[in-house]
Parts: sequence; C-alpha cells; structure tokens
Amino acid sequence: MFPLCPLLLTLALAAVPGVQGACPASAELTNANGTRTCAKLYDKSDPYYENCCAGAVLSLESGADLPYLPSDWTNVISSIVVGQRCELTVWSRRGKEGKSRKFSAGSYPRLEEYRRGLFGDWSNAISSVYC
Repeated sequence: MFPLCPLLLTLALAAVPGVQGACPASAELTNANGTRTCAKLYDKSDPYYENCCAGAVLSLESGADLPYLPSDWTNVISSIVVGQRCELTVWSRRGKEGKSRKFSAGSYPRLEEYRRGLFGDWSNAISSVYC
C-alpha cells in the first residue's frame, strides 16, 4: 500500500484547480484583428479561481498610458492578465499618484492576494495604469 501513496497524492494535486483559473494565458492576449494586447483588466473576481477574470474587460495596447482611467473603471479592477514581453504599472490614485506596483507577464486572477501597503490590497484600488 505504501508505493500507492505517492501516486494518489500526485493525482489529488493534479485535480486541484490551477491558479490561472478562467483567465487567459498571457500568450493568448490578442485582438480580433490579430494584433498583440499588452494587458486585459477585468472588473470581476471570485474566491474560486475558475470564476475569476469575468465581467467587463478593458484591453490595453502596448504603450497605453492612462493616468486617469474612465470613471466606470476607477477602483473596480479585480483581475489582470499581462501579455508576454509586457509590464503593467498601476497606481492607487488618479494622475499616477499614491502607491504603485509593477505586474510582469502572467495572470493575476485575484488582486486581493497582492498587498498594497500594510493594510490594503490591489483589488478595487487601481486608478492609473501604464502598459
């Protein structure tokens, strides 16, 4: 029975949902016309990773500089996917003020898991972006 334990543990770990969840892979970020997208921002997140990266989507091209996000996107971003060879810088206040953080290529389905200072996190706290 002992040799069977590592096999069962491996199968159990494979069944656990991945951190990426429903978020697209960073290599898959393209527009309908085939051009590359730098990042996609989502307004929905969930405690279950498979339900993240949902809701409305804001796509950013390379070089996008938004010191003032549209009013319906200020402080509502909960999930982020950054494309390959891109980096997304976010700020907690409009006009690129306040705390900042850089997100490299990859999926960030729950911004609640990324600290913004001592008592906060980045979920619903992004007001400015540069990609």
